[in-house]
Order: sequence, then C-alpha cells, then structure tokens
Amino acid sequence: MLSGDKIEEVLGFAEKQVRHLVETYPNFFPIYTVNGKWYHSGELWTDWTGGFLAGMMWQFFRRTGSPYWFEKATHYSRLLEHRKHDRNVHDLGFIFLNSYLPWYELTRDSSLQEVIITAGRTLALRYQPKGGYLCSFLGPQSLFIDIMMNVPIIFYAAIHTGDHNLMEIAVNHCRTTRTYLVRADGSTAHEGLFDVETGAFLGQSTHQGLSPESCWARGLAWSLYGFSKVYALTGDPEFLEVAERNAQYWILHLPEDKVPYWDFCADLSQPPPWGAQKESSSAAIAASGLLDLARQTAVPERAIAYRSTALAMLEALCDSEYLAIHTPGWEGILKHAVYHTRKNLGVDESVMWGDFFFVEALTKLALEGSSRS
Repeated sequence: MLSGDKIEEVLGFAEKQVRHLVETYPNFFPIYTVNGKWYHSGELWTDWTGGFLAGMMWQFFRRTGSPYWFEKATHYSRLLEHRKHDRNVHDLGFIFLNSYLPWYELTRDSSLQEVIITAGRTLALRYQPKGGYLCSFLGPQSLFIDIMMNVPIIFYAAIHTGDHNLMEIAVNHCRTTRTYLVRADGSTAHEGLFDVETGAFLGQSTHQGLSPESCWARGLAWSLYGFSKVYALTGDPEFLEVAERNAQYWILHLPEDKVPYWDFCADLSQPPPWGAQKESSSAAIAASGLLDLARQTAVPERAIAYRSTALAMLEALCDSEYLAIHTPGWEGILKHAVYHTRKNLGVDESVMWGDFFFVEALTKLALEGSSRS
C-alpha cells in the first residue's frame, strides 16, 4: 500500500538524486544513464528531454515550496527558452509544458505564456496538410505516436489566442493518429508512413518497437496519456474514447508484477534486451496518465480500474527492484528503463522521462493527500 509517508520518502529520495545531478553536472540536460551515470558521450538520437529535468524541479517546488527548487527550476527553464523556435524536433510540448507552463501558472507572468504560445506555433509548422498530421523529426513522411504528448501545446496556443487554424491543425493531427496508429483493440503502432505528394497512408512502421505490428510499451503510454491530455483541453469525447481504449489494452496486457516489458509483443522466452526486458519508464508515464483518466471517465467501474492500476504500478516502482534508493552510486531515480533498444541506447538504465513522470505521478498523490488533510 502506498502510504503518504512512503510517497514522501520516495519523493525525498528523488529530490536528493536531482540535486546531485544539477550540482555534479551543472547546466547539463541528460537523456539516459550509462551504468547508472548521467554524464556520458553516447548518442542522443534527438534532443527532446530538457523539459523533464526542469519539470521535476517545478514538481518539487509545488510540493515543498522550497526556494532552492524555485531558483533551480527558473534557471533550468530559462536555459530552454531558445528552443521555442526549434523546428528540428517534434517535442516542444515535452520541453515547454513541463517547464514554462508550471512557471506561468505559478506567477501569471504573461511573458512566460508568450514563450509557450510561440513554441506551440513553431510545432504547428510541422503540419502536413495533405495527410493531416504533424510530422516527426525524421521527415515529412513520418508520424510518431509520441507526438500525441506534444500536440497539447498547439491546443494550448489555439485556446489562448483564439487561433482557429491552430485548433484545426491540432484536431486533425489527433484524428489522423487515431485512425492510423491506434488499433481497434487499443494497441498502438510507433510510426505511420505517408506519401508526401498525395497524403495517402502507406503503412505502420517502428523505430523503437519490436515490429511494425507490435505494441511498443512506451508508445502506448504516450497515446493513453496524450489523448487524455487532449480531452482535458477540449472536452471532446472522441479523444476520451481513444484514451480509454488504450487504457483497456494496457490493463489487460500488464504482467503480474504491474511493470510492462519494453514491448507488449516481446517473446518473454528470450533474454533482454529483445525479450524479457522490463521498461519502468512506460509504467511511470501510464500511471500518471491513468490517475488523470480515472477522474475523466464517466464510468465508475473504469475509474476504479484506472486508479487501482496506477497505484499498483507506482507501488511496484517504489520497490528497490526499480527504485535506486538502495543502489549505491546510481544517479537516476528509476532503474530498468529503456530508451532505444535497436540503437542500444539507455537499455536497462535510468531515463529522464521515466524519472519525471514517476515524480509527477507521486506528486499528484501527495498534493491530493495534502488537500484532504
């Protein structure tokens, strides 16, 4: 059972780990560890995770009110501001919704909101009108499931500026993703490929999953949480339906210990990394998304299932098998995460988004508990 004391103990450990990171490697935005250490010279593939480090600091400040975390959060957020014009990534939602949005919500400084809106407009420039989607960093032919977690920044910009074109871009992207990447059973493909001349859909593909037909665990978590976020912004039930379909697949296919393997279709008779490799970051993402979805669903039985599954996953992640609290010298928070199996990057390591969404989910529970007391 996840008690309030246990949550505080784990979040205290998370604070200790992040403090060590920023004091040991100042102004560094890591993506994954190597042998448990954040600083390394390995490939990044794409630079998309800076908002998670700043985001953890904002989560710590929301819970504790510590001036230390406010100073660090503002400093690390400012280091990201230049990314608001970055047209080379599809991840501006990850970067700015976790850094500048909490900063703005705390201070109501309009200049901070302008950064978010500018980033939303920049991301919208990736829109491919013929296919009706925002393309991935790989090129105009590529649609990633990951972008569902980033499209909320376009919705945010549209809502706060009254820009109907931005709203149309965001809605079209979600519908295209639902049609071509989310399957009838709620599982998801990592990538969709399109003909750039006609916009015709060519087929599903993957870069990080087992196969085009499989269900890469982190991709499903991105979809579940992303469609939930879009529903929160729009109130449109068509997006809630997708998130709930994703959640059903997730719950039905979770292993007994409640922490998924890296791909739901992996052959568990085979050894890691292609077989029985756990993926803690996917559990953290999905847990945070399911906590929100439990409040959004109109079906009481589903609300109970979503919340109980989220709590079970978080309880599993708080065990020393996954939590690095009893692993001397380990610099991350959660062990047994995976970045990129095919490229052998951050496999069975800590990853910045896993740590962030774990902290985010536990902070939701901590603040929920404090509001009741």
